[in-house]
Amino acid sequence: MRTRILVAAWLLLSGMSLAQTTPPNRPLPIIDVHVHAMKVNPSFAIEMCPWFLKDMPGGDPNQQMRAFLNATCVDPLQPAKSDQEMQTAVLETMKRLNMTIIAYGDPQILRQWKKAAPDRVIAGIGVSSPDEMSVKAFSDSLSSGFYQVMGEVAPQYRGLSPSDMSLDQYFAVAEKMNIPVGIHMGTGGNGMANITQAKYRASLGRPFLLEDLLGRHPKLKIWVMHAGYPMIDEMIALMGANAYVYVDLAGFIWSYPQEEIHAYLKRLVQAGFGKRIMYGTDFMVWPKLFEASIGVIENADYLSFDQKRDIMFNNAVRFFRLDASKFK
Repeated sequence: MRTRILVAAWLLLSGMSLAQTTPPNRPLPIIDVHVHAMKVNPSFAIEMCPWFLKDMPGGDPNQQMRAFLNATCVDPLQPAKSDQEMQTAVLETMKRLNMTIIAYGDPQILRQWKKAAPDRVIAGIGVSSPDEMSVKAFSDSLSSGFYQVMGEVAPQYRGLSPSDMSLDQYFAVAEKMNIPVGIHMGTGGNGMANITQAKYRASLGRPFLLEDLLGRHPKLKIWVMHAGYPMIDEMIALMGANAYVYVDLAGFIWSYPQEEIHAYLKRLVQAGFGKRIMYGTDFMVWPKLFEASIGVIENADYLSFDQKRDIMFNNAVRFFRLDASKFK
């Protein structure tokens, strides 16, 4: 009897010791495919309420439009006030949430983030019009090995179709080098053409405008940023015709009404494209935007656990040809 008591006590103490020394389980990995590494601009770094377009505020041509954002909710998201504050917050969030990001933007900021978290930052470089960078400079940048993605490509803001021939050589380089491409399509923000982007045209965000580009470069892998919102019928038709086209949920996932977001996402899943939807924020200056956006997916009761994991991680691993074992 005494032996049994001693054995039981030993097992109990061993179990307690093991529990005390075993680290807590890490969160399941997340890949955010749409992050902007940008310098903090005080004029843009203002409070912001997610899903602020639920009332679709308008403007008046006789009055100055300060921004397309507002902060009329109880607990608006706070912006980072400096580049260092932003970097600290992004790095902490990536570590805490077990997150890897596909990031593009200011080269200096991007390199600082990459240096601080080399295993969690995948760098991208985008060209939206030929006056930004020569084809040779673009090719040399990709050849350096630092950049692994072409993005964000946003010709819509320049009044150009993604199939405009002035951009074709850049896409040819990406196709030859087996580099995936992220192209802005669809929504550009409330009143964008009135505020800062006079050349922006909503019609240039039509997913069908990608068809000529895809026809010229049949081996190019493209993900349509913002999932072509709100042009769901064209988006579904384009994906059905082109097996290498994926989408991300960035931007509209935190700006439009949640009912609208879920209706759009649910339609994509119902159409059979749950394996080609990727999570993205369109992250800019609000550190808590990651959690707000993740919550939209996690709280989607029409998605199974496996479908959520596909959107948050598995689909990006497949699209970007990553090694899933490195995230365990």
